[in-house]
Amino acid sequence: MKLYTALDVSLRWVSICIVDEAGEVRHEAKVAADVDTILVSLRNFSEDVKIVGFEAGALTQYLAYGLQAAGFEIVCLEARQVNAALAAMRNKTGPIVLTFRSTRMRLCAVARMPL
Repeated sequence: MKLYTALDVSLRWVSICIVDEAGEVRHEAKVAADVDTILVSLRNFSEDVKIVGFEAGALTQYLAYGLQAAGFEIVCLEARQVNAALAAMRNKTGPIVLTFRSTRMRLCAVARMPL
């Protein structure tokens, strides 16, 4: 089963949403904005999670390097591109937004963080 993972990052908290290819929410969590805490949440859900995407922001470098070191592929989205894509959507609430973000990551990605 393909899983798509999106992180909504603030300075203190990270909201995690994992959806499957059918768009069903499989896991939601709100954890501290710490790489180790995020890793625990992702690994406790499933070892099948391989790709993690989030918008560029203040913690981008810290999270990207930490998650890459743990073996995840990181997709970093530029906030203005995500905003423009979401503005084109009619329904901007709930897991549909996270599904859009997570399933379209490869199309919207503008930066990949090298190790």
